[in-house]
Amino acid sequence: MSLLFKHLRIHQIFGANTDVGKTILATALVRGSAALKNDVFYLKPISTGPIQDADDEHIKRHCGALKNRVHTECLYRFHVPVSPHLAAQIAAGDESRKIVSDATFVNSITSYVRRCASRGTGPADMYVETAGGVHSPTLSGVTQVDCYRPLFLPTILIGDSRLGGISATISAYESLLLRGYVVEAVLLFRDEYYRNSDFLTPYFTERGIDVTAVDPPPPILSDASENFASTERYYERLISEDSILPVLRNLDTRHERRLAELTSMPRRSLDAFWWPFVQHDLIKGEKDVTVIDSASSDFFSVYDAHGTEGASALESQLDGSASWWTQALGHAHPTLTLAAARASGRYGHVMFPQVTHAPALQLAERLLHDGPGKGWASRVFFSDDGSTGMEVALKMALRAFSVHRCLQGADRKALGVLGLRGSYHGDTIGAMDACAEEGVYTCEWHNAKGYWFDPPTVSIQDGHPIITLPPALAAAAAPSDSTVASGSLSSVYDVPARLSTPLVEVYRTYIRNTLRSLERAGGLQLAALVLEPLVMGAGGMIFVDPLFQRVLVDVVRGRGPPPPSTDSDTPAPWRGLPVIFDEVFVGLYRLGMESTIPLLGVSPDISVHAKILTGGLVPLAATLASDSIFQAFYSTDKAEALLHGHSYTAHPLGCEVANETLRLVEKESRSEAWAAAQARWEVAPGKPGVVWSLWDPQFIQTVSRMDAVAEVMALGTVLAIKVRDSEASYVSHSAQTLLQSIKFRDTGSLASESGQFSVHFRTLGNVAYFMTSLNTAPETVRSLEDKIWTALQKSS
Repeated sequence: MSLLFKHLRIHQIFGANTDVGKTILATALVRGSAALKNDVFYLKPISTGPIQDADDEHIKRHCGALKNRVHTECLYRFHVPVSPHLAAQIAAGDESRKIVSDATFVNSITSYVRRCASRGTGPADMYVETAGGVHSPTLSGVTQVDCYRPLFLPTILIGDSRLGGISATISAYESLLLRGYVVEAVLLFRDEYYRNSDFLTPYFTERGIDVTAVDPPPPILSDASENFASTERYYERLISEDSILPVLRNLDTRHERRLAELTSMPRRSLDAFWWPFVQHDLIKGEKDVTVIDSASSDFFSVYDAHGTEGASALESQLDGSASWWTQALGHAHPTLTLAAARASGRYGHVMFPQVTHAPALQLAERLLHDGPGKGWASRVFFSDDGSTGMEVALKMALRAFSVHRCLQGADRKALGVLGLRGSYHGDTIGAMDACAEEGVYTCEWHNAKGYWFDPPTVSIQDGHPIITLPPALAAAAAPSDSTVASGSLSSVYDVPARLSTPLVEVYRTYIRNTLRSLERAGGLQLAALVLEPLVMGAGGMIFVDPLFQRVLVDVVRGRGPPPPSTDSDTPAPWRGLPVIFDEVFVGLYRLGMESTIPLLGVSPDISVHAKILTGGLVPLAATLASDSIFQAFYSTDKAEALLHGHSYTAHPLGCEVANETLRLVEKESRSEAWAAAQARWEVAPGKPGVVWSLWDPQFIQTVSRMDAVAEVMALGTVLAIKVRDSEASYVSHSAQTLLQSIKFRDTGSLASESGQFSVHFRTLGNVAYFMTSLNTAPETVRSLEDKIWTALQKSS
């Protein structure tokens, strides 16, 4: 949605307060620009009050001989002189009538700007003047500073020259800064008594922002013609005294500098970065580098130095992977930003051993008592990210097993894990060692320690839910077929009902026999069961049959006595092997449920949470453990403690943001949009164990029947499409090639219209996956579905 034109310099004018002279100074800027450039556009998106007092009318009256170069527009005009949100309510009359949404409002501004830009390619200026102060409401009631943010226009702040104006101006600046706005100039009236400009000039100069103080306008005269003449002389003086022209030259310089910076970034990045998961020899040049100028909601603003002449150099690009699975509420969410600022201002970072602070304690109690740890976990260990959280989980589990089995010395070193092939738990060495040697996520020190079952998987093929069995299981279940059809997706995930089906005994026998064979063969001692519940993400978006995972947990726990319990009031201690749930990817509603525990019907002994935990704003991970795991480290001997930690353990910023994220996510889980999506999937909202998706079920059915598609699957925010590829693997480019067209914006209509955006997405070999935020607008999801369907249709 952001706009940046090479020939059209645009600035948004915010006021530190009401009645600070925005329109007077905007008129001076318009007249100054008209004296220097071919065209000047002035936009007042919202105007309230009598037409004769309207700001755009003032501009028209005082553009003088330059009127042929000045073009004014007001998009929403209300004649009642009240705040815009009240004016809109009064105009609507009946409360049932819908008031203009923020998206419609911003789109109307975008459309107007693009129309102005298309009038020519000669140099031109535009000024978009807001109403009142930075937090004055717009039509929907959202404050201006938040409503206008998707446009991300460089900003001119009109300071307050009155008593209290220093505080008002700095507060307005900080409100803009917290939302990412770039303030390029501060203008205000000169007042010889309060002399606010004397204080504000060095304050903003230190922050790289020029301050310009100009004489205040003359008093309003009772005679209209004399008042007009007096005002005209004032504007002419501002131009002739060179008060405004230096401001314009500075704005032009900053505009050119911004364009030059964006243009140079790809080359400089190629020379500076070592990107993750990228083979640099496959990068063809600067065109392969995506330059993200800003991000808002679900969209990036991406710079294109070689776009059509006269078009915006920024295009909207949907963040199709929810920024590597971290986004919960979209980019630049103001509530999360303020939470981070609140904790930063209160704490910065503080060390954590034997220390407590409110954000960490509140988060721990929330996770234990009202979150994924409810009913089974007793402790929370904080770390930096999902991989380090899993390192902590593995240390916990291996120690608990060693203590229970009274292992010492070399025996403690010869421990491995039980898991599923295709799992991935992070890129740190310990987390890598808990995964099979797949040849991709590996390094020279990677030493896979354990055994990994080939799991049965769930997908939708040709419109039908299918459970695909690996060869070893297929032979036992149905020698003539490796798939098991199911009546509905809901029935696949109804684990309690499926526990009485014949497939349970097939799974149980297969698991038991395999474990017995491993015991007879000797080698590593299996010391923990490590699972990514329901979906193994980085391994290829593998949707595992939940029944297999449930039976696997039951079998493992039935193969050994529990350690002695120390407290009759605590949940039952772990049995057989400690069980770790890696919910870094799948947890906290990524799959439409807070945790996979209710669906599987079994609790782990340790679980790990990250990514959505902080809404994608800052890194943080939480490892939850049962009391019996904690007791394995409980001793008077310091050496027996969990001697593990990170410099930013329980980072106050992360904890505060996590608390705010969880509050907002819980609210979203009860939203009308979620209820509507659940209704499309014909599930009862809030019922444990049900599965649904923000993706439309009819779309899923249609895609599953397309020739180029082998299978498709969707849960919650996640969509995975496996394309047909005879050489399917992580290094395959088939999915990327097949869907390449959605990386480009549709042509033929305005980019501000619904669906006119490109898509940034990533693939895992022959699997293309897409992910929304938890609050992505349904119309955005529908537009993305259309793009995907069109791309697949072209390949058929």
